[in-house]
Amino acid sequence: MSPRNGHRTRAAVLGAGSWGTTFAKVLADAGCSVLLHARRPELARVIAATGENPDYLPGIRLPGRLCATADAAEALAGAEIVVLAVPSQSLRANLTEWAPLLPADAVLLSLMKGIELGSTKRMSQVICEVTGAGADRVAALSGPNLAREIAEEQPAATVVACTDHKRAAQVQAACHTPYFRPYTNRDLVGCELGGAVKNVIALACGVTEGMGFGDNTRASLITRGLAETARLGLALGAELTTFAGLAGLGDLVATCSSPLSRNRTFGERLGRGMTVEEVQRITRQVAEGVKSCRPVLDLARANGVDMPLTEAVVRVCHDGVPAAQMVKEIMSREAKPE
Repeated sequence: MSPRNGHRTRAAVLGAGSWGTTFAKVLADAGCSVLLHARRPELARVIAATGENPDYLPGIRLPGRLCATADAAEALAGAEIVVLAVPSQSLRANLTEWAPLLPADAVLLSLMKGIELGSTKRMSQVICEVTGAGADRVAALSGPNLAREIAEEQPAATVVACTDHKRAAQVQAACHTPYFRPYTNRDLVGCELGGAVKNVIALACGVTEGMGFGDNTRASLITRGLAETARLGLALGAELTTFAGLAGLGDLVATCSSPLSRNRTFGERLGRGMTVEEVQRITRQVAEGVKSCRPVLDLARANGVDMPLTEAVVRVCHDGVPAAQMVKEIMSREAKPE
């Protein structure tokens, strides 16, 4: 199935935001034939005509092997890998529309890092539920993957997680480039949870950054955030080693430290005194952690897992608690062994 052994893999990427477009570029650079689906016909036309996505990746040349369309049926026809790159909370509605068009044996690859509101399902669970696909056909990609840096071909690594190793290896071969190095992992639960919870911890890191705190604070939040992510993961059957890897610590460090991280930037503005509504008004792209923090906390409570940082973020994002109060509450928690 690899483009390296003479067969050119056909891939459809559904979602032309910054990460969807970037991953479509990675697939094309790895030798795949790629169709990128943009919901807005005018954006698809601009990408097709200019070889650039001016709305989400201005200044990045896209490869000639990457074509764009606003027609989902055209994008999906004959695809061997279907990449889902829409906001987490809109996945179910989008997928309901696309499900009848999906090729019967295609790998369904999730780029989304979130937990669904209401159902508290991981994205792979939503995909299986809506499409009827077996769990062995569903994979997730997760790691320290800030879109702009990868679009600029700065070296990065990632994890392709799937319970079926052959499918994971198929995706691995389809997206391996000189600047993008994918590893495989069977722990889909751990990789998805790492990707979802790190957005919540990045919001907390952003808040403290906005309040003027430095590296000790951020390192403390990253470490304790990793501990609560791993606690939830173990309760849900994930492997502990996953959280020490790219989809755990790697993604967490990148998202909590980089000014390119939407969630960290969102938190920073909250830390400077803006309200959630004010930040949302000036932010074009989705900060997944704002919506996912509540279902992550619901999932933790349903499984008897203590997640104090996630709880603090929910209080700031949804209960109107001031950011300064959040930090005070975290620091005044009862002292106990690490």
